[in-house]
Amino acid sequence: MSKKPSYPGNTIMVRPNGPLICGSEINVIIQDADGNIISKEKELALCRCGHSSNKPFCDGSHKKLTIDAEQEFSDERMEELNAPSDELIITLKPDAMLLIKSPVTIFSRSGLSVTTRNKGALCRCGESSNKPFCDRSHSQCGFKG
Repeated sequence: MSKKPSYPGNTIMVRPNGPLICGSEINVIIQDADGNIISKEKELALCRCGHSSNKPFCDGSHKKLTIDAEQEFSDERMEELNAPSDELIITLKPDAMLLIKSPVTIFSRSGLSVTTRNKGALCRCGESSNKPFCDRSHSQCGFKG
């Protein structure tokens, strides 16, 4: 097995059929829609299957499911990163997506898929046809969390 890729600055690694592993030089900040900090860590695993009992965090529920959440992806919205930020800020939208508000490199564990974004929306219901990105499927599937 090859070594997982490494990128400078804020990162989100898409694990095959598993969580989003978010990392930062200083802190990954998860905040609610009102801006209140829910968690502040150097690395966090966020649920993307929609079944965690500890949303938005991964509790391993994906291991008991047959989910279609491969690690490879494409991104037509890739953009050059703004000035680096020491913190990765992710806002939890109720019953919806995760909003990225910092320059970040998103990559598959294999390293075959890589993109950069300054902002974006990530799926957490498990139903998006554009994983790991949100396509608003949460509004059709009745996602709660």
